[in-house]
Amino acid sequence: MIERTLRTLAIVLSVIVAAGFGLFALDELGRASTQQTGELAGYERAAPAAAGERQREGRSSNAREYIDDANDFLLSPFAGIADGASRWVSRAVPAFLGLFVYGFLLAYLARFARGWGSAPGGGRSTTALSTASDRSRRRPAFRSRSN
Repeated sequence: MIERTLRTLAIVLSVIVAAGFGLFALDELGRASTQQTGELAGYERAAPAAAGERQREGRSSNAREYIDDANDFLLSPFAGIADGASRWVSRAVPAFLGLFVYGFLLAYLARFARGWGSAPGGGRSTTALSTASDRSRRRPAFRSRSN
């Protein structure tokens, strides 16, 4: 139960972080001529200031704003790591750290949680735990007749 929840959470959070970075990259491709305006507003950072947030809300659809807000929340612990670098670095470093933490580490924790079950053998099948002597005592499913 906890394994499935953690695995689903890892996938959902990773998709949000990847979508946020992908949408940023699409904006960068279309924003070549207005580069200085965006830098002054500061909306290209992983956790923008209030003025940058308002500007971003004005130019985005509702769905895009939900993705950006969730992305800002998820990446806020990593936002200050690459502050002051180029736009790509200040977005890519927190995005990759978010993918590592939310994707890799949560998925690893989900795999590790499989052993926390209350079933005997840590949630594993008892047939997987049988010994060689147990298998040798079993009768084969099909016995040939020899005359």
